[in-house]
Amino acid sequence: MSTVTRTPLAQRLHHTAYVTKDQEATRAFYEDILGFPLLATWSEADELFGALRVYCHTFFGLADGSALAFFQFADEADQQLFDPVLVPSPFRHVALKVDAEAQAELERRLQEANWKPEGTYVLEHGYCRSLYTEDPNGMLLEFTVDVPEADRIAEIRQHDAHETLRRWLAGDRTGNNMYR
Repeated sequence: MSTVTRTPLAQRLHHTAYVTKDQEATRAFYEDILGFPLLATWSEADELFGALRVYCHTFFGLADGSALAFFQFADEADQQLFDPVLVPSPFRHVALKVDAEAQAELERRLQEANWKPEGTYVLEHGYCRSLYTEDPNGMLLEFTVDVPEADRIAEIRQHDAHETLRRWLAGDRTGNNMYR
């Protein structure tokens, strides 16, 4: 296995897309509570996957130019087809990098809006501190602040990434997060 460092061809996340049942609730959460501006709304009708699909596609901006995007379909059958019910899992989420001031502000906004107080929580991972909440679609969001020594920790993990993966796949499940 090569350990040569390669420059990724992808420059940054352009957007990540999800399905919503309620564009207005999604807009209100992302724009009014979190402060992510609505950058674009596309009302479209396209021949997709063998049928004419009519949908609304919204984009909410992040500071690096990337976006979170949401689709809502006009036809209930299309909505059901493209929005499968998923078993909720804390391991399926979107994690967004923030600084400590932004994390505190987001936490304040969520509390002020009384946004799902039973489902908003903080975890100290050792290498970062994460604020978690759920959006109106049931998607888990994580707002992450790296610890001051995150660059050094990342170098260590990059250096042993292949070896740790090989070890884990071979059955050695010894933990390597000594930062908690």
